[in-house]
Amino acid sequence: MKRRIAAGLLALVMVMGLAACAGGGNGETAGSGSQELVFTTGGESGTYYAFGTVLAGQISDRTDTSVKAIVGPGSKGNIESMDANDAQLGLVQSDVMAYAYNGTNLFAESGKIDGFSTVAALYMEQVQIVTLDPSIKSVADLAGKNVSVGENGSGVYFNAIDILAAYDLTLDDINPTYQSFGDSTEALQDGKIDAAFIVAGAPTTAVTSLAATKDVYIVELDDEHIDKLMEASPYYSKNVIPADAYGLEKDATTVAVIAVIIARDDVSEDAVYNVVSGIFDSIDTLGHDKKNELSLDFAASITAVPYHAGAAKYFAEKGIEVPTK
Repeated sequence: MKRRIAAGLLALVMVMGLAACAGGGNGETAGSGSQELVFTTGGESGTYYAFGTVLAGQISDRTDTSVKAIVGPGSKGNIESMDANDAQLGLVQSDVMAYAYNGTNLFAESGKIDGFSTVAALYMEQVQIVTLDPSIKSVADLAGKNVSVGENGSGVYFNAIDILAAYDLTLDDINPTYQSFGDSTEALQDGKIDAAFIVAGAPTTAVTSLAATKDVYIVELDDEHIDKLMEASPYYSKNVIPADAYGLEKDATTVAVIAVIIARDDVSEDAVYNVVSGIFDSIDTLGHDKKNELSLDFAASITAVPYHAGAAKYFAEKGIEVPTK
């Protein structure tokens, strides 16, 4: 009888031990950096996916946190995927994460999502109004034209609405279509649309591919309307797309938001520390041109959403304080 009781207790201890090892879900181990994190990016023709896969590879190679970058639906969908715990990291626009955190704009009806924190700001995402028609020189010239404004409900969609509004236009003043970056450039190539809003770090793969076969033009914003836009929506900043991005005749003035990595609040401090250190301790070895835009000061510049404790720990070691929850 004693042997049976002892055997039963041993079995119980083993089961409990296995359960503890499995704790955390999605490959996570609470309090440890040895986690496997799913990282939602963007479509295959955008900068999010291209740069996100490079970041994930370097973090996985240089730390004991494994990161798997996957194609994502963009900022809003990435936040929703993280909220459902289908992913632990995401790339998002700074304006969209503020909408989610405060329950406004894209998230006004569905309600706020605030179970995430900032990890690091990466680079500026330019609003690129792309056309093959050189007669379209101003946003005002989009009136009556066939224009892709991004997928319905996406961050690009709201960026398009904001910029049209600065020129006293609405969607009713254009013929809108709702397409991804890749579909938008294909539609431009085929002459189905006249222009497309694309919000991503330039150069963007979809636009680069288009520029390889066609003369691409970027519709510029003037200072008067940029000031009007920024007064209504202060998360924009003036920015310039260099001429060599797409073989333009000259640099193109536009506005930009920020590409930001965010993490679920329940991802361990060690794992998020590894994400930041994996990127910023070895910027030069990243195999993507966006590495040239990375800096610690910029990474720590977000104020709309507090930073994750793991990111704050890394920045503190570099002498930079960031807000946390």
